[in-house]
Amino acid sequence: MPAAPDFPPAPDRVAPQRALISLSDKTGLEDAARTLHGLGVELVSTGGTRAALAGFGLPVKDVADLTGFPEMMDGRVKTLHPVVHGGLLGVRDAADHAEAMTTHGIGPIDIVWVDLYPFESTVASGAGFDAVVENIDIGGPAMIRSGSKNHGYVAVCVDPASVAELLEALKADGATTLALRKRLAARAFARTAAYDAAVSAWFAGQVGDAAPARKSIAGSLAQTLRYGENPHQTGAFYRTGDARPGVAHARQLQGKELGYNNIADADAAYELVAEFEAPACVIVKHANPCGVAVGNDLAEAYARALECDAVSAFGGVIAVNRTLTGADARLITDIFTEVVIAPGADEEAQAIFAAKKNLRLLLTDGLPDPLAAGEVFRSVAGGFLVQSRDRSRIAPADLKIVTRRQPTPQEIEDMLFAFTVAKHVKSNAIVYARDGQTAGIGAGQMNRRDSARIAAIRAREAGEAKGLAHSLAQGSACASEAFFPFPDGLLEAVAAGATAVIQPGGSIRDDAVIAAADEAGVAMAFTGVRVFRH
Repeated sequence: MPAAPDFPPAPDRVAPQRALISLSDKTGLEDAARTLHGLGVELVSTGGTRAALAGFGLPVKDVADLTGFPEMMDGRVKTLHPVVHGGLLGVRDAADHAEAMTTHGIGPIDIVWVDLYPFESTVASGAGFDAVVENIDIGGPAMIRSGSKNHGYVAVCVDPASVAELLEALKADGATTLALRKRLAARAFARTAAYDAAVSAWFAGQVGDAAPARKSIAGSLAQTLRYGENPHQTGAFYRTGDARPGVAHARQLQGKELGYNNIADADAAYELVAEFEAPACVIVKHANPCGVAVGNDLAEAYARALECDAVSAFGGVIAVNRTLTGADARLITDIFTEVVIAPGADEEAQAIFAAKKNLRLLLTDGLPDPLAAGEVFRSVAGGFLVQSRDRSRIAPADLKIVTRRQPTPQEIEDMLFAFTVAKHVKSNAIVYARDGQTAGIGAGQMNRRDSARIAAIRAREAGEAKGLAHSLAQGSACASEAFFPFPDGLLEAVAAGATAVIQPGGSIRDDAVIAAADEAGVAMAFTGVRVFRH
């Protein structure tokens, strides 16, 4: 490990004399460069950025004029030179560094403004392998890291916010402070780390390495949160490079700032509602759906979803898979709702929601694809877990009927609907559903029997609230996201009124469970696919 040299303390104030600028996105370049020039800062640049500065009528020196070497190898080699990196890394107040700079004609560079080749957007565009490789920046990260390491003297900008902060300081005082340079360096190292994470993740995918020896997760700050899950915890929300439609990229039209739990619940609700082709509504409370339904339109779907558990729906998150209308908004605003997330909302709907100042309305302009590949992360002490997104989808042809009684076409439809919902319910999960509507949901219990009982309670209460003489689960299909280890859970479902059961199968006691189903006269199908959600 290199020992720390005995350098003199870095100065608090540095009045910059020279700035090196290299940008792919030249938005804001002219105004910022004019300000720097007006403050007496010499501009140095390369390629397209140098041409743009010259086109603005600003004096600009080519990097080749500093190094004595032209750009070469299709622009791959231009800033990788001792004159550039010596100007960035040289500790100006260290006698041997200053001597080396003088001896080799190296002038200091006080500002680096680099935004890197657009690697992430090139990948997102679907470009071919060679085009993506060519958009891996080498010189840019090297300059950013060199300048950031030498933050005692150099200010590094990697985004418009950094440039704005730098210019504000220079216009006020003509200099940068050490505290500012440290903040900019921290931001710059985070940018190169995220860039390298994107490159490594893409390359791992290209060679089919699902579990590379090293893996990085990077995100850009979307917002700081008032707190985390609880008020004594801090919280923040980051966006990754995944453009998947949902809460991360939604436009918030109104309402209070989103909280940690709001974001988590909105994500859970939107991922589930995207599973359905018909107009659908999902109501989520504390990460679990408490009501799910499809209908001829959103108004019908919402009313049916609410019937399942109107008590839990109070203060919940509502997700729909169609553009909201005024009629939909009037129904939804009848009870207190924390968040509504949808692909869109017409003007009438927006006006109705606007009257509810605390309701957050999120519009996404699209739905996530349930079948798209992706990764899911979870932190543990000292590490994190990574798994592929659950893209399973069960079709009628996938079902293995294991009972004497065959399910009716309607029961098959109900089973598939219930199993789709169960995929998004915390384990152990039991879902009763009928005619495209959940009747009762039991979530997160330590045993499957208790989940079946809780779902039955919800279904009975829903039937009572609807004025029925029977439970809403009467004649329903029951879905279990994992196998029944004993017949007791299945028998609870039968007692609740279920006439058909769908489960993965695979228990050593499958024969006993099948026998119990046959004795009860219910139909049962195995999917062969477990959809745990812990």
